[in-house]
This record gives sequence, C-alpha cells and structure tokens, in this order.
Amino acid sequence: MAGDDGLKFGDLGARAAHLCVDAQRLFAEKTDWHTPWLSRILPNLERLCAAHAARTVFTRFVPPRTAQEAEGTWQRYYERWSGMTLKALGPEMIELVPELTRFTPPGRIVDKRAYSPWMGPELGEALARDGIDTLVVTGGETDVCVLATVMGAVDRGYRVIVACDGVCSSADPTYDAMMFLYHSRFGTQIETAPTAEILDAWPAPDSPTR
Repeated sequence: MAGDDGLKFGDLGARAAHLCVDAQRLFAEKTDWHTPWLSRILPNLERLCAAHAARTVFTRFVPPRTAQEAEGTWQRYYERWSGMTLKALGPEMIELVPELTRFTPPGRIVDKRAYSPWMGPELGEALARDGIDTLVVTGGETDVCVLATVMGAVDRGYRVIVACDGVCSSADPTYDAMMFLYHSRFGTQIETAPTAEILDAWPAPDSPTR
C-alpha cells in the first residue's frame, strides 16, 4: 500500500491519542462532498476507536448556516458550494457517521470552522491536559483537512503517525501525492503505517504487557 513506511521510532505509549478527522455524514453520504473512500477505511477507524476510545478525539467540520455568514474568502467558497451550508444540508449532517457515535463518550468531539482543528484552543488544551505527545491521525481528506491537522501537529512538536489505511481522499493521485510528501519532506516528523502495525505497537489499556 502507498504510504506504508512503518513505525520508525518505536512503540506508542500511554501518552498517545487517536485524532479522527471529520468522519461525518456530510462526507459519507451522497452530498456534493461525498468521499467514497470513507466507507472503505471505516473498519480501521472502528478498530482504533474500539481499542482506545478514551484516547480518541473526533473533529467535525461545521459549515456556516449560509454563505453570507462565512468570513473572508470562505464566503466565496460557500457561494461555490451553496449546497453544503447548514441551511441546505440540515444540522444533522455534521454528525459523526453512525458507526462511530457509539464511541462518544468516552471519545471527545472538537468542532471547527476551517480545515485545521488548531485554529481554536480546545484541541490543544484537551491534549495538554492528558499529557499527550503522540497523535495517530485518521479520517479525511488526506490532502485537505488531514493535511492541515498533520501540519499543525508537526508545528506543535507532536510525534505524528498517519494511518495509511485509515485516511482517505476523493482521488488516488492526491492520496499518493500526500504520502510521497510525508516521506520525502517530513520523514523525521511524520510516520505512516497501517492500522494493524499501529495497534500492535499501541496495546489497548487492558491488554497484557508485552
């Protein structure tokens, strides 16, 4: 699989968390932003959530109610994607996909209005309270919100692990391009590995010590 570079820096410990990016109905269902790959990676998201529900944070992308309520160039963006405003979609569409709602609680939800979840203080403060230093990133899309999430985490000094079979894009070329970028430009700061390898290196809290 493209992006399977492996865990180069050892096992994950008690200070790791799972950051699941925008696994929501507005991307899973037949909307203008439908991401077909989401259904393919969903079993791996469930596996990570089941093993570490209390250490999972879900981000949700929340559009404005109307384009006119958006700021700056986001207003032009939502004029282009008028069918993706909350008024057009209905507020229920920002919810997590049904398969993941059972993990909240104990999993937490952080809402955001932009690609990056780091624009507001909530995510950073929650991770700091738990002493988190490592983030396993899943969700979509690899070349948009996942990218913004990953780069913000790198800037803040987290160990960043992208689950290569737990992230999705709308097209194979952009997924492959992002994995190449992670390897060629950020190889000392971003690791990519399949879900099975991540789970093997990050036992569930009630698993016997290896």
